[in-house]
Amino acid sequence: MEKIYKTMRNTGACSIAAGIVILVAGVAVGVVSIVSGSILLKRKSEIMF
Repeated sequence: MEKIYKTMRNTGACSIAAGIVILVAGVAVGVVSIVSGSILLKRKSEIMF
């Protein structure tokens, strides 16, 4: 029975860690996307087709 609780604890800890990593990565990608979009909007007058 004790082995099951240890496995559940380790799985829960890994899930929390993975969630934090995914959250940080998502925020980083969002910030980069906003910055790239603002640069494109700022320089739209320089773009010629």
